[in-house]
Amino acid sequence: MRRLLSLAFFVFAMQAVAQTPLPKLEPLPEPPPPPPGMMDESLEPQITIKRRGEDKIEEYRINGKFYMVKVTPPHGVSYYLIDDNGSGNWVRQEITSPNLRVPMWVVGSF
Repeated sequence: MRRLLSLAFFVFAMQAVAQTPLPKLEPLPEPPPPPPGMMDESLEPQITIKRRGEDKIEEYRINGKFYMVKVTPPHGVSYYLIDDNGSGNWVRQEITSPNLRVPMWVVGSF
């Protein structure tokens, strides 16, 4: 009897929910463009994609400075070669590595 009563309550509740009108939704306006001078193209990395054998190699540069390489073999996991401080010492960084990489941006250079 309790099951029948709970089923009847559920059916009436669903009918009540189905009869409530949905609010009228309106599309969001387009976001405004960024202010002039905020988009500095020199801060965007330049990516050069090359093929060496079957490997896909992506070279990343900022302001002409070569700082990172992403190597994607045809079968296997991609990995990065990173030059953290510009000394020419490259460190291999796996994508699945548990190491935490803190974002590093150049705020200004003199």
